[in-house]
Amino acid sequence: MQLIPCPWCGPREEVEFHYGGQAHVAYPAESAALSDEEWAKFVFFRDNPRGPFAERWSHAAGCRRWFNAVRDTRSYELLAVYRPDQERPVTT
Repeated sequence: MQLIPCPWCGPREEVEFHYGGQAHVAYPAESAALSDEEWAKFVFFRDNPRGPFAERWSHAAGCRRWFNAVRDTRSYELLAVYRPDQERPVTT
C-alpha cells in the first residue's frame, strides 16, 4: 500500500484517492467553437511520458479536495505534491 501525502490532511493510504488525469490542462476558452475532432482531442488525448508527470488527484475519502502530484510513471514514486494554486515544483 502506498501512502499519498494530501497537502491538507497529510499522508493517507492510496485507496482514499482518485486519479484525475493530467494536470495543468487548460479548458478551451471557446469550447462551443471547437469542432468534434478538436473537442475529442481535448477530452481524450493526453501526454503519456516515461518519467516525471504532473497529475491531478482527489482525496475522495478525506477532505475531498483536488491537488496536483508529480509522479514518476516508471516507478510510481511520488516526487512532489502541491496545491492547485501553486506552481509545479522542480523535480529531478
